Amino acid sequence: MTPSGQTEPGQRKRQRPTGERKGAGQRQSGGQQRRRVRPGDDIGVIPVLARAAREVETAVQKGPLKPANRARFQVAALLLREERTRVKTDPGLTDAERANEQKRLDGLAGILAKTAARDTSLIAMLADDAPVTAAAKALRRDLLLAAGVELSPDELIITTEPKPVDKQVEKQVVPASVRAMQMSNPFLAPDFSAVNAKPATINRLANWELIEPLFRSFEYGAGGGAATMDLPEAHSLRTGGTLEMMRHQARFVEEVRTGHRTFLLADEPGLGKTAQALLAAEASNSYPLLVVVPNVVKTNWAREVELWTPGRTATVVHGDGNDVDAFSDVVIVNYEILDRHVGWLGRFGFKGMVVDEAHFIKNLKSERSKHVLALSKSIRATYPKALLMALTGTPLINSIEDFRAIWQFLGWIDEKKPLAPLMSKLEETGLTPADLGFFAEARRAVIDMGIVRRKKVDVAADIPARRVADIPVELDDDLGRSIRAAEAALTARLVERFQRVRGIKPDASDEELIRVVAHAELEESKGATTGENVFTMVRRIGQAKATLAADYTAQLARSVGKVVFFA
Repeated sequence: MTPSGQTEPGQRKRQRPTGERKGAGQRQSGGQQRRRVRPGDDIGVIPVLARAAREVETAVQKGPLKPANRARFQVAALLLREERTRVKTDPGLTDAERANEQKRLDGLAGILAKTAARDTSLIAMLADDAPVTAAAKALRRDLLLAAGVELSPDELIITTEPKPVDKQVEKQVVPASVRAMQMSNPFLAPDFSAVNAKPATINRLANWELIEPLFRSFEYGAGGGAATMDLPEAHSLRTGGTLEMMRHQARFVEEVRTGHRTFLLADEPGLGKTAQALLAAEASNSYPLLVVVPNVVKTNWAREVELWTPGRTATVVHGDGNDVDAFSDVVIVNYEILDRHVGWLGRFGFKGMVVDEAHFIKNLKSERSKHVLALSKSIRATYPKALLMALTGTPLINSIEDFRAIWQFLGWIDEKKPLAPLMSKLEETGLTPADLGFFAEARRAVIDMGIVRRKKVDVAADIPARRVADIPVELDDDLGRSIRAAEAALTARLVERFQRVRGIKPDASDEELIRVVAHAELEESKGATTGENVFTMVRRIGQAKATLAADYTAQLARSVGKVVFFA
């Protein structure tokens, strides 16, 4: 029992609307008892729920539900569940009244079930763990107030949980140089290159699953043919600098000059893919150019920019990018730090993107693959004629599934189907996956999208008898900083010793003094167990480069199969 005017715990107190009749057990002032009568059909929660259910039912018949009506459906279902529980446990209802209320609730449940049958995505909103948005909570409050239900303060005040901090966003950085560049040029030049492009007519193959057949075409549709597109003959081997291209490189660059903009360049190692990518960017004026590379070769890429395109400048992104020159033509970043820079890189306005060692992105679930694909999609959306190149020396037939990420990067396919340019080529074949000859034609269509694969034996006449290539590496992170600090301390000590010897032997030549200093350093190193000297420094640098050398060797081994390593 509770005092008069109070409610049992967990029950809401309902206000009696003006004009509601008293039920049985309540006495008139004259002492006579009136018979119990059923409340009107327009009073309480059920009529409010009925109106909400009818509104959603009408909306779903007209087309896809908008978010507001989806929230209304969810709230109606939640309140229906609560009201059914109340009716079952309300001691103030007679059996006849309880049966009548349950019958009305069953009718509402039927309306909601029919609505969910029309739009099956609503079924997920009925789950116990389905999220309830702040808008849905506010709608629930308003419906209960309209039904005359007194709510607690907690139910009246709708609060929203703060969004969890995205660790990826938290790690994002924007170098100061990038901010300066954006302020100096806040607007990108409009690109009208795709305005007059005619949309591809996609009818015959629209309902076919094509991704897997396209992959299989490289297993079954080869017929002995090479997996490389036809390239035009080169008019000249000259570059803008002092170097000359090899013939197979010049033919590739000539294809870029004709207007082709997406390539999977899979030449064997040693055929100059780096030079071809940089010369292709020069031929198509695809600047600024973004280059994503493994850490071990990013410094080498900067040097190659100077060698092959001497009129262009390059900047290498290290760490948080404090030393980045955002006004450079080529921005070079390694896979390992993309998570920190993907934000500003996606908004920078690049007109081209090169991914070196593209097999690094084969795992679509990896973060670096997601970052690379997001950058590619952003660049293609901003500049439809962007130059996109995936470089890999890995033979194409190693793993057909590796194609998926690379083709998505190049904009040939998405997660489910070929995109318009490739679909148009497939339509032109006049075949479907059920037709004989589809694999061969589909394979050729994909290759013509921009697959270039040359072996050394195919272009042997173009290659010099012997080539030696130095690959500079940069020691960064804590190890690199400690080595540079130790080098500075060692240099200062040797210079100080040189000056002291000069004071003792003022007439001696520099060469003689250097020999004296070197001899003393050697003698000290023989008995020293701690501290830095020239020999321990060389050893530390060698140990630091060993990891980078091992990484590069592993990349070569994946590309060519066998590597002879001297150390």
